[in-house]
Amino acid sequence: MRSFSRTRVVLATTAVALAALVAACSSPPPAAPPPVVQAPPPTPPITLSASLVERASAFRGWMTRAGQVSPSFQNGEQIQASLKVGAAYEAKSFMNGAVAYAAVLALQDPTFVASVREVAANPAQRQEMIANIFSNPSYAAVFKGSDSAAGLIIDQIGGDGLKVYMAGKAVKQAAYDVQKSSWSKASVLDRDGRLASAKTLSATPALAESADVAVLQQASTGLQPLGLTPRAATAPYQPIVIRGLAVAALAALGAAGDNNLPSIDALSGDWATANCLNMAKLNLYQCLAVSKPHYEDIFCLGQHILIDTGACVAKGAGASLPPEPPRAMPVKESIAVKGAGANSAKAKAKAAAARKAVKKS
Repeated sequence: MRSFSRTRVVLATTAVALAALVAACSSPPPAAPPPVVQAPPPTPPITLSASLVERASAFRGWMTRAGQVSPSFQNGEQIQASLKVGAAYEAKSFMNGAVAYAAVLALQDPTFVASVREVAANPAQRQEMIANIFSNPSYAAVFKGSDSAAGLIIDQIGGDGLKVYMAGKAVKQAAYDVQKSSWSKASVLDRDGRLASAKTLSATPALAESADVAVLQQASTGLQPLGLTPRAATAPYQPIVIRGLAVAALAALGAAGDNNLPSIDALSGDWATANCLNMAKLNLYQCLAVSKPHYEDIFCLGQHILIDTGACVAKGAGASLPPEPPRAMPVKESIAVKGAGANSAKAKAKAAAARKAVKKS
């Protein structure tokens, strides 16, 4: 009897174990853990190197000072002080500063910045666009709002160039007007020294003012806009505009920081504008080398510092220079008094015969 009970217990236990085994085999396998999805990298912030901002400020400062040079000279000391103000830029850094300032201006256009930032949010597209811009700066003009960003550059930098140009016109005219004063005809003291000073100033990059650097730095990142009103400008664009748009786009893509400076320096160069600025300097040196009285130094200042440099900047930014007034051609007496053709060989022979006839009579 006891053996029969044990058998029943064993059979029951075996049945339970078999049932559990069957149930285990028939249940689905545990679900795999969900794949780990990595969040995309954050969109890089708008980045413009502090060095670029300083160059932009130095350029803007020189343009402001040069545009304020007064033609009302009273003595030679005033002339020499203005010469030092005007000569104080180095052509390469000046060109780079113009492009950097153009970039700050382009970053004031919200449509342009927003369009670039859309690309910056996609890492693959971002890297591709950065490579495209460095290889060809014109790629920056494909973004929406590039036309109004270009308008800001043309209006501000081109407008500043025209101010310097017109200041030069007034100073150049003063070189003639001031000759009524006897002091203007006196010889310049230390002519060799003032030429050497102009060359030294021309080899030294201009410095920026810290307060203005802070203003442009905040403007470049959108913290404190400059309050400019964009207007659309149609392509094709001039070199300062194209390169300014390119650097602005790189900044909005997070690729215009200190690590990118060598590539941005290469991108900022333009042969035509750089050659124009270098020629202005060479002509200044030649002018000062032969200038003796004070009024001739005024001419050098007006023509080769202000007019020439202002024209380089205005043209490089796409602004149109004012038309030159037509030159008054000397009126020949033979045409005005004696009629056309009075200087011809036939007319002269006829006049000589008439004079001989008068003498005979």
